[in-house]
Amino acid sequence: MSGGEEDNMEEAARRAAGRDRLHHADPEPSLGARLGQIGILGWAIVTPMLLGIWLGRWLDGLFSSGIVFSGAGIVLGAAIGFHAAWKWMHRE
Repeated sequence: MSGGEEDNMEEAARRAAGRDRLHHADPEPSLGARLGQIGILGWAIVTPMLLGIWLGRWLDGLFSSGIVFSGAGIVLGAAIGFHAAWKWMHRE
């Protein structure tokens, strides 16, 4: 084996050891933690939509406008919910 190949193998072993240390320092979340994250994301999306529906139904009743405000409330609530979920997923 030449000196260059030996250096490459040593470097590869150092990188592998470093990855192993990082894995042990920051382990993969458990199944329960993952399911909890899914639940939080679901509520982060559903809650603003329900509030938008409630507000839209109230405004539709107040102005006798059919379902105009209800539809807008669903869309606005979904946009807010998905934005909140996106921000939550990409936080540090």
